[in-house]
Amino acid sequence: MAEDKPWALISKIGDEGYHEDFVAILNKHFQIVCHGEFLQNPLLYGPKIQVMFSFDCRPAAEPSLLKSLPSLKAICSGGVGFDHLDVPFINSMGVKVTNTPGVVSDTTADMAMALLLASARKIVEGHQISLDPKTTYTPQSLMGVEVTGATLGIIGMGKIGFKIAQRSKGFDMKILYHNRNRRSTEDEQATGASYCDCLDDLLMRSDFVMVIVNLTPETTGLIGHRELSLMKPTATLINISRGLVVDQDALVKALQSGTIRAAALDVTYPEPLPRDHPLLGLPNVLLSPHAGARTYNTIKKIIEMMVDNALAVVNGKRVPNEITPKVMT
Repeated sequence: MAEDKPWALISKIGDEGYHEDFVAILNKHFQIVCHGEFLQNPLLYGPKIQVMFSFDCRPAAEPSLLKSLPSLKAICSGGVGFDHLDVPFINSMGVKVTNTPGVVSDTTADMAMALLLASARKIVEGHQISLDPKTTYTPQSLMGVEVTGATLGIIGMGKIGFKIAQRSKGFDMKILYHNRNRRSTEDEQATGASYCDCLDDLLMRSDFVMVIVNLTPETTGLIGHRELSLMKPTATLINISRGLVVDQDALVKALQSGTIRAAALDVTYPEPLPRDHPLLGLPNVLLSPHAGARTYNTIKKIIEMMVDNALAVVNGKRVPNEITPKVMT
């Protein structure tokens, strides 16, 4: 019965929230309340809510909200990154934090390759030319760059980075990578990847630079003026990590001046960008709205994993994907 289900807070249902199919998954195990409904009567709902599902960083886990949820036991975040959550503060309130690692690796790697290929071969521009009723010929400006045999530099060779390397090998790309820790000999041989101990070396040698790191104090602004100046003028920067990993002001200047050829970004800061942001008007920029994990099957798996994490916390069982100080380091 619904009365026996634990209560959970979600953002909303619909285009800006949860697909109806995924709401059905939540409803099997939880009595859910949308954030807007909660705000209309926080005194009624606040004491009941034991779980907050955070998807697309919503609802925002602000202290004022958390303090109005005295029975809260878990914040279950969808996806791998948890930089939007103040985990130490949340833990200090006796609330566990979970994420959904691993499930997004394949689909994010697919998106990374899609951005690389679309930027290299000017797929979006070609589509627009094909649709234009004035088109009578293919302009020389549609000339792309070669992917086969090109050098790909991967910054961050974790699960997603490794899967990108696997896919890139199929294009006969030369693969370099820079990571906090070198991968095993077996991993390097499986992908044909070569380790670059020095990031500068990777930047100078790569035709495509792929950024796939977690956002931490150390990686914030990792790619700035100096790093962009080291890249080839024919190189493309691809960012599928977090917007703040790249200094966007420096990137705009590099793209405007021809310091690098192009950029393909699935992430920006903020998201979405202000409608007058210069990145939106540059012809050598390809933008995607943080859609790396957005396939039906992957989102379904994410929701199911969020539910499993939440049920484990509520029922006092071992939590499969709890974010702990060890995970954060």
